[in-house]
Amino acid sequence: MGAKGISGIRPGDVNAQVANRAARRIRDYLARHQDDEIAINAEIGEDDALVVPRQAAVMLAHVLELLADGQGVQIMPNNVMLTTQQAADAINVSRPYLIELLERENIPYELVGTHRRIAFADLLEYKRRDDQRRRAAMDEVTAIGEELGED
Repeated sequence: MGAKGISGIRPGDVNAQVANRAARRIRDYLARHQDDEIAINAEIGEDDALVVPRQAAVMLAHVLELLADGQGVQIMPNNVMLTTQQAADAINVSRPYLIELLERENIPYELVGTHRRIAFADLLEYKRRDDQRRRAAMDEVTAIGEELGED
C-alpha cells in the first residue's frame, strides 16, 4: 500500500490480454461457485490453496476488467485522508469548486496545519447524496416534459 493508504496502477502498466483473461476466469468461477470464500490454487504450494473472501474476488475481477480496458485503477481505504486536489480529482470537479463545497459545509473536512484534508468516506457520501439529488431533478424535468407533451 502506498504511503498514504492509496495504491494505484497506471494505464498501460499491465498487459491487457493477461488482465482480460484473468478477469474472465474469475467471473466464470464466481458464476459457477456461490460460496462465500474462493479457493485459489496458485504457486504457493502443492497442498495449500489461497482462500479469498468472495467480495475481494469480485473486486479483483472488476479491477482486472478496468486494466484490460486500458484504464488506471486506484484503491483507497474509506478512512484515507485526501488532499483537496485528490478529492477534486476523485469526484471529477475543479479544486476551486471542491473548496467551495467545503466552505459551504457540504463535505466535512479537517485542517492539518493550514491544509484541508477530506476523508474518502465523507467524499463518497457527498457523491452519493449529489447523485441522488441529480436523479431527482432529472426525474422532475422528465415528468414536466411528459406533462407538457400530453397536451
